[in-house]
Amino acid sequence: MSDRQYPLLKTSTNCKDNLMTSMPLAGDLNETHVRLAVTDEEVAAAQRLRFTIFYEECKAKPSDEVLREKRDFDLYDTVAEHLIVVDPSRGDSPYAQIIGTYRMITQAAAREFGQFYSNDEFDISPLIDTNAYLLELGRSCVMEDYRTRPVLQLLWQGIAHFVFSNNVGLTFGCASLHGTDIENLKEELSYLHHFHLAVPELRAKALPGRYTNMNLMPASEIDEKEAFHKLPPLIKGYLRIGAKIGDGAVIDYQFNTTDVCIVLPTSYVRQRYLRHYERTTQKTVSSKILNLIPPLQETVQTA
Repeated sequence: MSDRQYPLLKTSTNCKDNLMTSMPLAGDLNETHVRLAVTDEEVAAAQRLRFTIFYEECKAKPSDEVLREKRDFDLYDTVAEHLIVVDPSRGDSPYAQIIGTYRMITQAAAREFGQFYSNDEFDISPLIDTNAYLLELGRSCVMEDYRTRPVLQLLWQGIAHFVFSNNVGLTFGCASLHGTDIENLKEELSYLHHFHLAVPELRAKALPGRYTNMNLMPASEIDEKEAFHKLPPLIKGYLRIGAKIGDGAVIDYQFNTTDVCIVLPTSYVRQRYLRHYERTTQKTVSSKILNLIPPLQETVQTA
């Protein structure tokens, strides 16, 4: 399929102009840093990394077109912003430099497209009903050698910069546990259900035809520290920053994953991330987005 028929990079009118540059959102330009993709080649390189992780490493089942191109892509990519982690020491090409990526779909882009990606798995009407400006995160992956806390923190700093700069009131999206055998995942799913379930008014729910119960073990039988340790690094990152989980999981046989819905009102974001953003950008986070959804007062397992 030609680039003309299926453009890689959206022409953005939804983001602040200062974000649509090659300057880092977090990190130093000459070292590993995070920024938005600004060329078709960078988007294609991010899609190639997604193919490597999802299809070659995690054994997802590609379509003939995806296999031929050796890129993970769909139509949502044409309206999305692509956050990339760049290590300039790896070479001159984006295919060498990009070691991590996240796909971000704003509510304006979803409205233009017709829906969010998550609509195919979850009823997100409670999130829409908040009247907060929504941002969907998805298609996240990091090259194996870079799956460290500093790299994940860079990703989160980049997301935070985007969220605060665009007055996003609520971030959400599908997050995946590897595998489709629910028995093997029952401790992790039960832990998320008992200890991180979203409040009812923010509780996205797996669609009836795809709903998989996550309440598979009594809370009293769960070793919280061990269950947290077994979670994928990206889900741990969500929980550390303050995220909650929707009701029910969805088995995705194509991607060989079990998906949960992450729900993160901006008011839930922990103070250290807010302070870091304000310190590095010399900007103040809008009180409007922090007050739209009441913050929680709680602790979280971060072992």
